[in-house]
Amino acid sequence: MKKKKKPIIEQLFSPNADVVLFKGDARDLLKSVPNDSIQLIVTSPPYNVGKEYEQVKNIKEYLEEQREVIELCVDRLKPTGSLCWQVGNYVSTNSEIIPLDVLLYQVFKDNGLLLRNRIVWHFEHGLHSQRRFSGRYETILWFTKDTNDYYFDLDSVRVPQKYPGKRSFRGPNAGKYSGHPDGKNPTDFWAHEFTSTIWDIPNVKANHVEKTDHPCQFPIGMIQRLIRAFTKKGDWVLDPFMGSGTTSCAAILEKRRPIGAEILPRYHRIALKRTRDAWNGTLKFRPYDKPIYQPKPGSKLTLREPELEN
Repeated sequence: MKKKKKPIIEQLFSPNADVVLFKGDARDLLKSVPNDSIQLIVTSPPYNVGKEYEQVKNIKEYLEEQREVIELCVDRLKPTGSLCWQVGNYVSTNSEIIPLDVLLYQVFKDNGLLLRNRIVWHFEHGLHSQRRFSGRYETILWFTKDTNDYYFDLDSVRVPQKYPGKRSFRGPNAGKYSGHPDGKNPTDFWAHEFTSTIWDIPNVKANHVEKTDHPCQFPIGMIQRLIRAFTKKGDWVLDPFMGSGTTSCAAILEKRRPIGAEILPRYHRIALKRTRDAWNGTLKFRPYDKPIYQPKPGSKLTLREPELEN
């Protein structure tokens, strides 16, 4: 059996690299990347909530910092490319919920981008609240440049029809299948569907096979869907806030080239290890088409005390 070659991993952008993983500020990495070179930019930036990788700022200062990174990203995005910004809520000191996608929308508009979808990612597990309803979703803002030539491969991400054998019984299409034979559009609501074994994308918590020491991971399966829909094999996929390397791993699994930055050395090491594991085929991850676990009838459930949100 032919041994797989080692990946060419660089710190700064190189057209000959297989992987670029920069240890430092995303803005320094982005300045090394040529304009109009990246097909997909996908990330989940800090939410300004005081995690160890961020310093809490007033909201105006936070938005200005995000604006600086976004402007650099937009310049590097190909005319056919896509930008996906996955965010949740910022919780103010008086416990007011501030949706970050609403605040950031104007920043993207100011940079000439068009919003194609506001994708809602619903998950079953998270922090519980006592003084408001427990949050169970985040959003992905999908933008493109002001062109109709952006790349979108719906066929690569179709999901099974609810009634795959259903046919029209009247009109000019009588007798023909009423839905697309290859499956339906997954829509802009990505949820835990108990009626389907496809595209269940839970968040990374507790005993999830992908869990690392990073406190805010997003699942590989979610990024795989975006990569499949918005890129071709060999394209560059950039994540300016790489974290534990989820985007890098998903890109390698889909035979794309990842590029990203992580400012904390500890998380950079995790991202680098996971990236190498993905390249070598030894990465542990939850396949996007894994069937949903459902307890057998009569099985006993062990309940634990829920984590409470401040």
